[in-house]
Amino acid sequence: MSQSTHEHYDSPGTPAAPPQAGSKQWIGLAVLALPTLLLALDISVLYIALPHLGADLNPGSSQMLWIMDIYGFMIAGFLVTMGTLGDRIGRRKLLMIGASCFGIASILAAFSVSAEMLIVTRALLGIAGATLMPSTLSLISNMFRNPNQRSVAIGVWMSCFMVGTIIGPLVGGIMLEFFWWGSVFLLGVPVMVLLLVLAPFLLPEYRDTQAGRIDLVSVVLSLITMLPIIYGIKELAKYGWQILPVATIVTGLLFGLLFVRRQRKLTDPLVDVSLFRNSAFGASLGIMLLGGISMGGVFLFVTQYLQMVEGLSPLRAGLWLIPQALGMIAGSMLAPALTRHIRPAYVIAGGLLIAAIGLLMLTQVEAAGSLALLVTGFVIASFGFGPQGVLVTDLVVSSAPPEKTGSASAMSETSAELGMALGVAVMGSIGTAVYRAQVGENMPQGLPGDISEAARDTLAGAWNAAEHLPQDVGTQLLGSAQSAFTDGLNTVAGVGTVCVIVFALLAVFLLKQVRPAGDGQPARDA
Repeated sequence: MSQSTHEHYDSPGTPAAPPQAGSKQWIGLAVLALPTLLLALDISVLYIALPHLGADLNPGSSQMLWIMDIYGFMIAGFLVTMGTLGDRIGRRKLLMIGASCFGIASILAAFSVSAEMLIVTRALLGIAGATLMPSTLSLISNMFRNPNQRSVAIGVWMSCFMVGTIIGPLVGGIMLEFFWWGSVFLLGVPVMVLLLVLAPFLLPEYRDTQAGRIDLVSVVLSLITMLPIIYGIKELAKYGWQILPVATIVTGLLFGLLFVRRQRKLTDPLVDVSLFRNSAFGASLGIMLLGGISMGGVFLFVTQYLQMVEGLSPLRAGLWLIPQALGMIAGSMLAPALTRHIRPAYVIAGGLLIAAIGLLMLTQVEAAGSLALLVTGFVIASFGFGPQGVLVTDLVVSSAPPEKTGSASAMSETSAELGMALGVAVMGSIGTAVYRAQVGENMPQGLPGDISEAARDTLAGAWNAAEHLPQDVGTQLLGSAQSAFTDGLNTVAGVGTVCVIVFALLAVFLLKQVRPAGDGQPARDA
């Protein structure tokens, strides 16, 4: 049953306090947190399993890329459709359908007998994952009507997503010590079974009873908007500026214009563009996108630094990333308490300024002996980014009427996905340009053309090239490449510092009208 968008009043002109969530809602949050953690874990766990499945399935280089990327493509492409579908058929119903499909696809992926089969099953996992993310977030927004409790619940939800991303390599390493590569996919099966058993008892159903049929043309337009954009961004991140990925992004943007025009004309649009009339809604999506750009690029370089400059194994690198996850969790959980008395804009801006301090520390990292500085700066930056992630997500879902929270949640997730992808592409391109400009200065002379070209291209190429050279020459080559890569990290962190300070000012300017949660005023009325 859809919930009324009107406020209830105890006396004329005095809004009633939002109802407090009880133990049933908090236990339900724990149930929703499990698939959230699993979805994030499924993104990162495959990195450590790649060599094992590569030896078993023998995929080609392009197939290997599709095995890695198709999951994220499908999630990003179907988020908007699935969020709106949940508003129409019911968020709990869609969550249970998605959980069933995710469990089945996980089993099929675990027992894949060819690279093609694994690509298809990973695509199915992505589509199923797109049903879970907006469903969990929109259910949380409906279960926790009290602003303070809702902020805490979203903080828990986001913390689980962050933890899942970080522990993926760690869990994968443990699983691969004892089982075959397919075991990493089976982690999701018991979680989804538990969700299916408990959801009918702990999770209420919400849907928009006034919504019409879903517009299939809009579904197609949303897919051919999102998929080319995400694909083009990821290709730019891997191979630099080329005509094909730029053309696919432009194509996606053109279809996006057609999508928006169609939504304006429909009585029951796939995406209610009128939500953007609320300044808090549009500003929050923009800040989430921009924050993702900064964090995505830095995360890319830090993880590579740990493995290819410090020489850590994926498992040990994952362990060194745990403090960063704890820092972000701490920032996420502290933010709701602060917004009871301080406007969200100032909490977000303050967090971003703390993040800028952490990023500034990363500009001082060197190619040797800087592991402690790197981890400390990354923890501080992550702590500062924590409030932004929780509070802008809360503002997005609370700015929308209850019957539209599925669609709003999907747009929130899409904005975050685009931000991270753009961060990898844009910041990655900046860092790579610095690497290529610096690496040639101290490279050994007289290297064969193919080895020299590979080393100039990427740090991974330099690692591979060094293995085919005499030890002294290889050590010199690798040293120059690691130094150049560190210069790239410093530059990306410096650009990120400036961007984060600008984003902090934008947050104050665009969100200053939103009152502290203790005022009890819904964001949609601010």
